[in-house]
Amino acid sequence: MSDDDKRDDRWTTGPELTREQARLARQSTRADASMPRDEDPETLRERQRLVQLEMMDRWIGGVLAEQRRSRRWKLFFRFFFILLILASLSTTFYGLFIAPGAGAPAEPHLGIVEVKGVIDSESPASAERIIEGLERAWKAEKAQAVVLHINSPGGSPVQSQRIFDAVMRLRDAGDKPIIAMIEDIGASGAYYVAAAADEIVAAPASLVGSIGVIHAGFGFEEAIGRLGVERRVFIAGENKAFLDPFSDIAQVQREFWQEVLATTHRQFIGDVRKGRGDRLADDERLFSGLIWSGEQALELGLVDGLGSLDTLARRFEGAKFQDYTPRLAPLERISRQFGRVAAEWLGASSATSPVRYQLN
Repeated sequence: MSDDDKRDDRWTTGPELTREQARLARQSTRADASMPRDEDPETLRERQRLVQLEMMDRWIGGVLAEQRRSRRWKLFFRFFFILLILASLSTTFYGLFIAPGAGAPAEPHLGIVEVKGVIDSESPASAERIIEGLERAWKAEKAQAVVLHINSPGGSPVQSQRIFDAVMRLRDAGDKPIIAMIEDIGASGAYYVAAAADEIVAAPASLVGSIGVIHAGFGFEEAIGRLGVERRVFIAGENKAFLDPFSDIAQVQREFWQEVLATTHRQFIGDVRKGRGDRLADDERLFSGLIWSGEQALELGLVDGLGSLDTLARRFEGAKFQDYTPRLAPLERISRQFGRVAAEWLGASSATSPVRYQLN
C-alpha cells in the first residue's frame, strides 16, 4: 500500500477513539446515510405515501390473520358440538335398538334384572323397564335362572303390583327358576316384587319386610292463620281437597282415607301370601309394617336362604352373570336426574301416587 493510500485510510489516520466514541460515530454515519439528500418536496410526499401504504398493508394483513384465526376457532367448536350430538344420538340408537338384542352369551349363565332405587313409573325401577328385562332373561335360551337383583325401599303400589303379576305369570310357566336376591334392602314394594319369585335369598344383614302402606303429609292450617295468609281453594265435590295440607280434615274424611290404606294393605298381604304360601310363619307381626334383618326374615319364612350373588353363582357351577335390564338412554338419564334434583330443590315429591309401599 502506498503512502498516499495510508494517508487517505480513516482506519489508520486521525485521532484514536474510545469504544464509546466509535459507537457514536457509527450511529452518526448510518443516520447520515439514511437521510435523503437533495430530494424535492414531490419526492418526499411520494416517499411518505409509500410508507403509509406499507403501514396500511401491514394493518390489513394483521386484521385478516386475526379473522382467519377466529374463523378457525368457530369452525372447531361447531365441529366439536356436531360430534357431541352425533355421539349422543349414536349412543341412544345403540341403547334403544342394538343393545336390547345383543350380548346374550352362548354359554350357560344367570340372567340378572336390576331393581334399584324407588319403584316408580318415572324412576329407573319402573314396572315397564323391569318387566322388559324379565322377558329378555326368560327368553334367553342359555339363561339357567332369572335373578331379580333387589336393592330398593319400595315405592308405588301400582308399579309393584304390575311387576308381581309379571313374575307370577312367568313363574307359573315353569320353564326356569326365578330367584329374588336382596342386597342391602328389599322392603315394602320391593318385597312385594320378591314375594312372587320361586325363591328369595338375602344377606344376613339385609333389611327385609315392611309389609305395610304409608301416606305422609303435613297440616299447616294453623300456621297460615298465624301468618295472616288466606287459603283460597275452589272445588266441585265436598271432599275434593280433603288431603290439602292447608285445610282441616274432618273425622269422616280421616276414616275414609284410613279405609283406602287398609284396602291397599289387604291387597299387599293377599299377594304376599299367594307368593310365599305356607312358607310364612304364623306370626301376626309379619304384616304390621315391621322390617327384619335377613337372619330374622329366614326364621319368619320371609326368605328361603341366606347368601349373595356369589353363592348363587357357585350353586349354578360358577355360571356367569348377564344383565338383561334395559339400558337408559343418556338423554333420558339426564332428564330424569334433572327432574329429580329440581323436585328436591323445590321441596316437591316426584312420586306419582300419594300412597306408598315404601320404607320411610
